[in-house]
Amino acid sequence: MINTLMIFHFTKDAALQNWHVVDDSVMGGVSAGKLGVNDEGHGMFQGHVSLYNNGGFSSIKYTAGNTELKGYSKFVIVLKGDGKAYQFRVKTISSQDYSYIFNFTTTNNWQTLEIPFISMVPSFRGQTLDMANFPGDYLEEIGFLIGNKKAEDFKLAIDNISVQ
Repeated sequence: MINTLMIFHFTKDAALQNWHVVDDSVMGGVSAGKLGVNDEGHGMFQGHVSLYNNGGFSSIKYTAGNTELKGYSKFVIVLKGDGKAYQFRVKTISSQDYSYIFNFTTTNNWQTLEIPFISMVPSFRGQTLDMANFPGDYLEEIGFLIGNKKAEDFKLAIDNISVQ
């Protein structure tokens, strides 16, 4: 039997208060993302990435509290994208400057991504850091980012995020 810990499961009545949109407006850009729940109960991260005024990304992040991950080895994410590339991002401590990232490309169908902790690379503002990959002991924040160096609309449906 596989041991699974649910980090977040979107439903029609899911509470989204611990989810936050962070767009390039923090640096003067004008990209606009939003997060909501659709009629089927899936999280919908959607919007437009703009390159205007040195912009180029939109992201969402979820504050998960101090979640212990000992005994688990991978993230499992059920989602449906739009054929575009995204990043899944994790922080062991919400206040740290860098994130551990995993790049993936979506299809127009539902997918189950399995992301081994060891595959998550430390990164700060697009630069890989010279330090160990995600240790997988604790988690305080997860998120998704789109920033493909082009202006584009995007739409990412998320069903759930867990660890196994």
